[in-house]
Amino acid sequence: MRYLTTAEVAERYRTAESTVRYWLQIEKGPRGIKIGKRVLYAEAELLRYERALNDGRDEWGLAS
Repeated sequence: MRYLTTAEVAERYRTAESTVRYWLQIEKGPRGIKIGKRVLYAEAELLRYERALNDGRDEWGLAS
């Protein structure tokens, strides 16, 4: 399984790293896991998040 850093997730969604950290703080967006001092995002979780957005589901509060 491949894991992405906050910077890589921000680049993938063309947003700021602070936005990705904010999503984690308010429990919206893709779910990250903390490993040591770092937060990493499983690529499978990002794909699940993208499917939810594509389907118009509001699972994380970001889809309209």
